Amino acid sequence: MFVVIDCGSTNTRLYLINDQAVISKNEIPVGVNSTAATGNNAALKEGIAAGFQQLLAQESLTLNDVRFAIASGMITSNLGLVEIPHLTAPVNIDDLATFARQYRDPDIFPVDIPVLFIPGIKNAAGKGGWEGIASLDLMRGEETQAIGVLSRYKPALPCSIIELGSTTKLIHIDAQGRLAGSMTSLSGQVYAAVLKETFIGSSVKSADPQSDCFSEQIADAAYRSVQQSGLLRTILLTRFIQFSLDTQPAERKLFCEAAMAADDMKLFADAQQQGFDLNGEVIFVGNAQRCHIYQHMMKKVLGLTRPATLITARDEIDRLVVEGAGYIAARVELGQQG
Repeated sequence: MFVVIDCGSTNTRLYLINDQAVISKNEIPVGVNSTAATGNNAALKEGIAAGFQQLLAQESLTLNDVRFAIASGMITSNLGLVEIPHLTAPVNIDDLATFARQYRDPDIFPVDIPVLFIPGIKNAAGKGGWEGIASLDLMRGEETQAIGVLSRYKPALPCSIIELGSTTKLIHIDAQGRLAGSMTSLSGQVYAAVLKETFIGSSVKSADPQSDCFSEQIADAAYRSVQQSGLLRTILLTRFIQFSLDTQPAERKLFCEAAMAADDMKLFADAQQQGFDLNGEVIFVGNAQRCHIYQHMMKKVLGLTRPATLITARDEIDRLVVEGAGYIAARVELGQQG
């Protein structure tokens, strides 16, 4: 029995695994943003320690029942528990296993158990200085989920994985199955901040957050507006639409989400210029409505017509992280044995 830890900016998920099955899950509302806010990782340590014990208590277990933990995500950043340097793309599963680091140190991880920390990946630096910043990108945690996608779905290569969470992240997988690089935008966090911190939230607050009412007409209107007037004006139109058109909160929510996606089309076009091949299979991971929006816009704007795989169920997305971490850890064990 072991535990997989997926640490993000605002939340951390812990999964208890037995015989390759998730038997319990605990999500705690603490991530590396607490370190950024306070200047130390005490809150993150305390949260993970408490979350770990809660996870075991849910199944009436003790620490003696768990052999080890596997941790990925922002936990390995300079804001996490131990900083593991990024690997430089292209990277395969064996590279991740080789450079993973094992610790059993209460000063690092607040539970007395061996922990394997999986490193993140950064793009190879292109042109130096400020002129080359378009090629820069980082990932921590998404690489583990990507290994889960490749292992479970075995897509034809090369392919692209688009993860729609707190960020929008395009990960390119090359013909050798290596993670060849990524391109990221902050659209997910910006969208959440807009709804929380501005009056735009009042225009969509009655919408079911899990609803999927996709409309090509609304998505296309958002795209046209972003092209004509920019992202910020288009977000504001969400409010104006409420008092000028006969619309429902779910439709206005779709419009605002589609505005974010429309702006991200520049990201995907830039990825193509950076040499990412987007003509192969595309796997979308995230909320169902966001996946449908991005699939539609990539087809309409970039001319991508290949069938896509949409992974939208929360438990299925969880399985990707768990399986990816397990596959990487298994390679580490194999390496230790010979």
